[in-house]
Amino acid sequence: MALTDEAIDKIKGMIVSGELGPGARLPKEADLAERLGLSRNSLREAVRALSMIRVLDVRQGDGTYVTSLEPKMLLDALSFVVDFHQDDTVLQFLEVRRVLEPAAAALAADRMLDDDIDKLQLILDDLGDEPTIEALVANDIEFHRQIAVGTDNAVLASLVDGLSGPTMRARIWRGLTQEGAAARTREQHQAIVDAIASRQPELARSWATVHIAGVEEWLRRVL
Repeated sequence: MALTDEAIDKIKGMIVSGELGPGARLPKEADLAERLGLSRNSLREAVRALSMIRVLDVRQGDGTYVTSLEPKMLLDALSFVVDFHQDDTVLQFLEVRRVLEPAAAALAADRMLDDDIDKLQLILDDLGDEPTIEALVANDIEFHRQIAVGTDNAVLASLVDGLSGPTMRARIWRGLTQEGAAARTREQHQAIVDAIASRQPELARSWATVHIAGVEEWLRRVL
């Protein structure tokens, strides 16, 4: 493992230094191993590990390439990690959402295009008067995703998207068991949209905090 870690560090160094940029093809395995002073087995294991986290793309019969290194691609690994979360860690994911999503709402109030704000309102309007809990949660996920996209920050958008899944069951559970949860969610979403539309970042931040904290507070009580 130590030799594999060394191989990973050396390949990473080549990418960070700019020697291997996005889309670049790695030298042949034998040549690269000799150049870096590594065994071919260690190099092979390092390439396998880096391909799993989307840093490298191994194309059979063609070679190994550096990926685009775009945030969304690299942060796909986050989704892989959070899929293994246990129910007792869902509060930790909600805490992270409470940090990130109010900040995203504030940024969206400054940066979101008018047309995208109109689309955000349409997401709420399309929900209907008596949505199922599943439809409400799906709408909630899309609502927060669109706000994050509206920040014009690809890293933040990818983080928000990656963290939405682990709290889905908690949101469905709340919708099924807490009286008035659906109506409260819709009211808070509308308040967030109104704050973004009126270009009031701190008001958007406050409403988003209230919204996320409400789910977190409920879950702390019932666990």
